[in-house]
Amino acid sequence: MLTTLAIQNYRSLRDLVLPLSRLTVVTGANGSGKSSLYRALRLLADAARNGAVAALAREGGLPSTLWAGPERTGRAVREGRAPVQGTVRSQPVGLRLGFSGEEFGYALDLGLPAVDPKTTAFVLDPEFKRECLWSGPVLRPAALLADRGGKSVRTRNADGAWSEERFPIGLTDSMLSEFADPRACPELLVVRERIRSWRFYDQFRTDAEAPARQVRIGTRTPVLDHDGGDLPAALRTIQESGDAEALATAIDDAFPRSRVEVAVTEGRFELRFFQHGLLRPLTAAELSDGTLRYLLWMAALLSPRPPELLVLNEPETSLHPDVVPALAALITTAAARTQLVVVTHARPLVRALGDVAVVELEKQFGATVPVGQGVLDRPSWHWPKR
Repeated sequence: MLTTLAIQNYRSLRDLVLPLSRLTVVTGANGSGKSSLYRALRLLADAARNGAVAALAREGGLPSTLWAGPERTGRAVREGRAPVQGTVRSQPVGLRLGFSGEEFGYALDLGLPAVDPKTTAFVLDPEFKRECLWSGPVLRPAALLADRGGKSVRTRNADGAWSEERFPIGLTDSMLSEFADPRACPELLVVRERIRSWRFYDQFRTDAEAPARQVRIGTRTPVLDHDGGDLPAALRTIQESGDAEALATAIDDAFPRSRVEVAVTEGRFELRFFQHGLLRPLTAAELSDGTLRYLLWMAALLSPRPPELLVLNEPETSLHPDVVPALAALITTAAARTQLVVVTHARPLVRALGDVAVVELEKQFGATVPVGQGVLDRPSWHWPKR
């Protein structure tokens, strides 16, 4: 389980270090940085698939995602006696992301490339300036397991000494995805597979042409696809080989005396929703946006193959307030099997979740900070130096 998340210089996340629990709720007003935190987590996951550079390109490139404020905010600015002004930078420009848990910690440092525009057109591709994997929750030199600087990776031997061999790696490649020697560093492969199991769900489509409303060939589906197009197959998989009782309870909590069936005709799976008071079942094409979205969250949260980390972005969207307590119960049920981070601005959902770890974000001089986090409340965290 992750216990600490650290982000530096990503959009409004100037210098954020957050504690994580089994179920962590991230909330705050619009524009407080919730979406940036969600996207930063996705960027960390992309690094394990060698997709971090491409993901940054989709956001406009590294310069567009970097913190746009000054390196330091002086006392006069904080007290309102002077305007915000730029200063000469004393630190290298870079985007840093990392996490740690009881077993392992990982951090990356992406910076601007040092290339000659006359020799290459790829002048905005960020480079991995530093990458580190360590044992335990805090980075210490003695805890390092794999250390990457520039074009090479070094690893520790089983006896704790650094290997004399250095492994080459491209400047735009992550050692999580491109370094795959189990004899040199088996822990690196363990962390890579754990990160690759992370799942992100962000506002399923529910319009008339949404994939979840279509009838399609079904296969055994322990993990709901991100577009929800395999919803009938995912629900049938839960009914056959997952927690069918939890599924039935989740439906009854939200829609009393209702049930879901999946009809199969020549391999095609079709959702049928039986609602109390109706003479016939409703198909997915007939369901309201809120009902369909709740069924999608059921399939995602009750997956028979729970991930290491499940991140939900504004799951309350389009749901009627009466359904929010049922969604909260569903999230609590899922948290017994996997670690969850829920990003939401809905106070009713936060209240319905009860006694859970809540991180409220706010903006101070353009930078996102946790409300009420003092110096002693901030988890211990050290960035690797370039």
